[in-house]
Amino acid sequence: MELQSRYDDIRAQGLGLVAITYDPPETLKKFSDSRRITFPLISDPGSAIIKRYGLFNATVDPQTRAYGIPHPGTFIVDRAGLVVARFFEDAYQERYTAATILATMGATPAGSPMSAANTHLSLAASISDAVAAPGHRLTIVADVRPQAGMHLYAPGKHDYQVVRLTIDPQPWLRTHDTVYPPSQIYHFVPLDERVEVYSAPFRLLRDVTLLATPEMQKVLGRMPSVTISGALEYQACDDKVCFNPVRLPISFTVTLKPLDRTPPG
Repeated sequence: MELQSRYDDIRAQGLGLVAITYDPPETLKKFSDSRRITFPLISDPGSAIIKRYGLFNATVDPQTRAYGIPHPGTFIVDRAGLVVARFFEDAYQERYTAATILATMGATPAGSPMSAANTHLSLAASISDAVAAPGHRLTIVADVRPQAGMHLYAPGKHDYQVVRLTIDPQPWLRTHDTVYPPSQIYHFVPLDERVEVYSAPFRLLRDVTLLATPEMQKVLGRMPSVTISGALEYQACDDKVCFNPVRLPISFTVTLKPLDRTPPG
């Protein structure tokens, strides 16, 4: 079970982990014992908790065993019981991995990142998961440190080239929008111009999903691994000069595994 394999990483971030399901306690105990699960599994008779969180899947036939299931997803809850983040997918075949959630919460993915450096900046890039299955949503993390006196343009009300994390298209891959951090305002004195920039270290996140359509499951099933590639594209400037645009390639190899289709019951 993917959550169990990441349980130590989750705890290392100061987080706990609880799974809630409509299955009865005896079913959960059997499942937990067979998978050697060490985090709590909570039985939710009548799907009361599931309904309270607005997750009840009302599209399921009440006459089937599956009646009572939630829409799959993850809540991050603080010590006061307030939801501070949530992770859900529209298609039930597609799931955030535990490592993706941790990366989104600010953790640095495990493993050795690829790195690059030049006179404009230094880059450390990594991917949340080195092993994944069709339907898994992964996060590519780019930690960028501008060199002293340099800035890169952030999204904003200007026409300058915004730094971006691009992903090369693949038929088995869906890309999601880049997540940008808050920017700073740079005052270009000669033009009395104020624009959004990054002049201090910052992190870009971009999610990608390995498609789980029947066709793509067959395609990925014939491949031992996939390569997810792209680039950090930017134009750096200092107080006097804007330099030529640069493209720093990134590439990650992800080992493929089959989908785990074993339900708790």
